[in-house]
Amino acid sequence: MKTKQKKYSIESTLIHGKNVTKKWDFSHHVVPPISSSCTFRLESTKRGALGFAEFAHHNDENAISARAPIYIYDRLGEPNKEVLEENLAAAEHGDVAVTFSTGMAAVSAAFGAVTGTGDEIIAHNILYGCTYSLLTNWYPRYKISTKFVNMKDSKNILRAITSQTRVVYFETPVNPTLELIDIGAIVKLVKNLNKKRAKERKIYIIVDNTFASPYCQRPIEQGVNFVIASLTKNICGFGTDMGGVVIGPKWSFDILLLYRKDFGGALAAKSAWPLLVYGLPSLATRMRQEIVTAHAVASFLENDSRVEFVSYPGLRSFPQLDLAKKQMKDYDGKFAPGSILYFVLKGKTPQIQHNRGEKFINYVAKNAYSITLAVSLGHIRTLIEHPSSMTHSAIPLDEQMKSGLNPGGIRLSVGLEKPADIMRDLGDALDNL
Repeated sequence: MKTKQKKYSIESTLIHGKNVTKKWDFSHHVVPPISSSCTFRLESTKRGALGFAEFAHHNDENAISARAPIYIYDRLGEPNKEVLEENLAAAEHGDVAVTFSTGMAAVSAAFGAVTGTGDEIIAHNILYGCTYSLLTNWYPRYKISTKFVNMKDSKNILRAITSQTRVVYFETPVNPTLELIDIGAIVKLVKNLNKKRAKERKIYIIVDNTFASPYCQRPIEQGVNFVIASLTKNICGFGTDMGGVVIGPKWSFDILLLYRKDFGGALAAKSAWPLLVYGLPSLATRMRQEIVTAHAVASFLENDSRVEFVSYPGLRSFPQLDLAKKQMKDYDGKFAPGSILYFVLKGKTPQIQHNRGEKFINYVAKNAYSITLAVSLGHIRTLIEHPSSMTHSAIPLDEQMKSGLNPGGIRLSVGLEKPADIMRDLGDALDNL
């Protein structure tokens, strides 16, 4: 069966996972059972000592035999999480995956695994607000600095990098503008820089792949070292469970496990189970339909005279369409531009655009049936929000403006509703501006 499994598509693997896993023998269950215990019975102190000794020693080939793992405590590991991690690594075509309680816990773990006091992070100048807050409010306390540059031009990275740089970090598509960062160009640049660096001073590329999901884009295939994602979004898909994941090279598995053990932030088993049973298996089916609908909705908005512009990687008008087609592909190699779009209403000044955007969103919140005013994204329900005052409010307004984040911008995460219903609600809101 192991040999046959390799012949099947990744989409089938997301549903069935491994036929046999050391993490848990559930070969007689059609659906994996849910684990509800936060601690595990040990037959002897010797078994307990062995479990602790083996924890986070996967890189020592002599430490762990081929038998099932010794489970001790949920924060260290348990079956639902570990089976999910195997499937998430497969989804991103990475070596290993470690799950966390939230996407921000995963971001913190990825940085924590490869940086220390005196190190430097180079980040794109537009980031999710909480990531920006982490890098500007908290990391300076640990003497870890961050330079924000426009990574649409990779030369800006080259000018910013110093001997202290350890991480190049970005989202692509960028939250919320949907701009793209050329993954291949940055991988090539960093690879050349690392040739002249000692192994312990290597620069790592970390990409937040939440917007695209592994269905639309797999940065590790393109040479990125680590991918992080909020499992709460596309991978969960139903808005019911929070989670985060770091996918990376085999050597990183132990340090990520240690980080989770010591800093906390472990994914709850009761959240891992629906992600494993409902979320990841339905990802491809959901994304296929959401992409079709997103393109229809983006085209509808683009053709409305009251809309200044629409940013969606699937539109012919998208400035980086060639790059989108190059790096945003599904498992069959077909163009997969995602399910999120960003648009700005017409107005003579950014302040007028901001006021019109707020009025539009408030009308939608009170009157629309198929669109919900709520943060988050990647759900089966279409969600709308105002990034400047909501998800990206941690970024000062002048910094937003400098980096190209329009204060009137509106983010729309397209769900599984019928396209005509979404467009009807959007049209109604435009008519009532």
